[in-house]
Amino acid sequence: MRATRQRSIVGRLRARGSASTEELAGLCGVSIATVRRDLIELERLGALRRVHGGAVTSGVADADAVRGFAEVAATDAVEKSAVARRAAGMVRDGDCVVLDIGTTTMLLARELRGRDVTVVTASLAVLDVLRDDDRVELILLGGVVRRTYHSLVGSLTEDALRQVHGTTVFLGASGVRSDGTVLDTTAVEVPVKRALLRSADASVLLVDAHKLPGTGSLRVCEAGAVDVLLTNEGADATTLDACRAAGTEVVLA
Repeated sequence: MRATRQRSIVGRLRARGSASTEELAGLCGVSIATVRRDLIELERLGALRRVHGGAVTSGVADADAVRGFAEVAATDAVEKSAVARRAAGMVRDGDCVVLDIGTTTMLLARELRGRDVTVVTASLAVLDVLRDDDRVELILLGGVVRRTYHSLVGSLTEDALRQVHGTTVFLGASGVRSDGTVLDTTAVEVPVKRALLRSADASVLLVDAHKLPGTGSLRVCEAGAVDVLLTNEGADATTLDACRAAGTEVVLA
């Protein structure tokens, strides 16, 4: 039964390149938890690569090339919105905040509309949200346009971040491992995220509960490298405990 199910999963991925966890559960007629266990085993065998919300074929170098920004934004939208609202409450008038790329930071930018703050970002999605807001001072970092994920990346982005000193940086990630390690799936974004961590007095990692524990093929930073982890009620307790033990404050939206 398990072997047949896993063949179906691999077949769907080979045919389409990617699939969501919900889609695979429907295909196989099993629970999402069962599919997740299958994906873990198949990834261990090298048959696929897990990404947030599903899986891609092992040959896909950039998961965002398969699951574009709009699709990611629609996934776990309620949880992401709750995290964004709680994050906005951490920002004071007059602050200079640095926003990572991603769908949750885009939602945070919406919460900051009309506020007397400075926003520094490499996110074109954040630019779209704030471009017409006269109250917000908006600073856009340079770089190479990465159209699939509405972001700017590369050495120009990293160099520009060396000139920035913000109050708080709000960072995104593909997931947090159960030992507290912060992960991402895209090689060109990881150096920018590491530069972001050095760009402000305080760092806040925005991850909805589905990303704890999460997946990703690349390490952004070790446990404890971020000051605050902001997630939802009901997030995995083991992962949260590991973050606390490493010195990261955990805040629940």
